[in-house]
Amino acid sequence: MKTFLKANIAAIIATCCDYVFTFIMVELMGADKIPAGIGGTVAGGVINFFICRHWAFKAANGKIFHQGKKYFFTWAGNLMLNAAGFYLFINYAGIDYMLAKVITSLTVALAYNYPLQKRYVFKNIQ
Repeated sequence: MKTFLKANIAAIIATCCDYVFTFIMVELMGADKIPAGIGGTVAGGVINFFICRHWAFKAANGKIFHQGKKYFFTWAGNLMLNAAGFYLFINYAGIDYMLAKVITSLTVALAYNYPLQKRYVFKNIQ
């Protein structure tokens, strides 16, 4: 349970960075919502990897290249799921882009990210 809580704190920090990036790109820089949302996901993913590696899963003793490679493949699935959900909520459900980002990222975080990080990316290191 402690690892789950720490991983979710890491996800919240990364998600905040993701949302701030997306908001700045859309509202202050005038970027299109979909690429800005994807860029936010990239920024959040990098931050999440390092927080999870060093703190949530205490996996800094593992080989960073090996973990990074596994994280990248897991994260690529995360990116596709987030981009698809974001696109569908904005374009077909007519939901505000920030609400679409919240709904999508929470769903993907709980159903996809945590299980794969625990059982695949940072497996057997705790």
